[in-house]
Amino acid sequence: MSVALITGSGGLIGSAAVRHFASRFERIIGIDNDMRSVFFGAEASTRWNVDRLKEGVASYVHHDIDIRDREALEKLFKEHGTSIGLIVHAAAQPSHDKAAQIPYLDFEVNANGTLNMLELTRQHCPEAVFIFTSTNKVYGDNPNFLPLVELETRWEVASDHPYYKEGIDEHMSIDHTKHSLFGASKVAADVMVQEYGRYFGMKTGTFRGGCLTGPGHSGAQLHGFLSYLMKCAITKTPYTIFGYKGKQVRDNIHSDDLVAMFDAFYQAPRSGEVYNAGGGRFANCSMLEAIMLCERITGNKMNVTLSDDNRIGDHIWYVSDLSHFKEHYPGWQPRYGIEETLVQIFEEFKRRLA
Repeated sequence: MSVALITGSGGLIGSAAVRHFASRFERIIGIDNDMRSVFFGAEASTRWNVDRLKEGVASYVHHDIDIRDREALEKLFKEHGTSIGLIVHAAAQPSHDKAAQIPYLDFEVNANGTLNMLELTRQHCPEAVFIFTSTNKVYGDNPNFLPLVELETRWEVASDHPYYKEGIDEHMSIDHTKHSLFGASKVAADVMVQEYGRYFGMKTGTFRGGCLTGPGHSGAQLHGFLSYLMKCAITKTPYTIFGYKGKQVRDNIHSDDLVAMFDAFYQAPRSGEVYNAGGGRFANCSMLEAIMLCERITGNKMNVTLSDDNRIGDHIWYVSDLSHFKEHYPGWQPRYGIEETLVQIFEEFKRRLA
């Protein structure tokens, strides 16, 4: 029996991966113990998404396992062994800000949990393709030292810049920079995934996401930019922008577009590869631009407060250069722009809040 194992299966990327790969594998094993509700409160729980997978994906088998629990994970790996052909490791503590409040838990989940998954893969199914959801926070605040120009609604890299005008590529240094504790724990995991590929020859791919988004997101104040923004627009909840006049820019990649990148890598894997994975020049927006879109889609005027204090180490401008991945996998192209994604998020929230 062919098996795919997906951690964080109740989350945005994990659930999208379950649905996408369900037609490729006879069994999809999902691992998710709803730690998101521990990190961000009950309203951020992913239980609704797990229930939907159980009902809608016939091959899906759920396991309520903590990725820090090596013994429980090992039992699962031993049971399926070399039948496991794909691992998508999407479980994480995902918040830049929350990590400072829970440094031990953040590192144990992000770094130790990833090591557990890697080593058990090496021991029990070393030929499996291992895909890791990393983050652009591994670059720390290095992007803030690019030559940036302030425009009416956004910051933008100087148009005459010889290198980064298409976005930030994988050669930007991850050293000598302020990462946040979240960024540091993800650096540890990111480098370890690379090392298992390069040192042991395993088929590992590291995808450094920008803002990951889509209708399957359980958005919370500390994580899930577009999802939480749309929730606030619908419910008329006050929203605070932290710093940079609301002109900070994020690229946003739809969960289905990211999983399509995973699929391309799965079909032609490499060892120890690293790819920036965001919306790139195709899908990016500033906070102000996203708010205007949310107001137009919902018909509601948002209650927005602008704070002068930016989040520590936060990016002023981040757009991914996707050319490295496109060079290796020229058949992949992003499908979902910012407005289309926001409309999907709006429609999903309306269903869930009805």
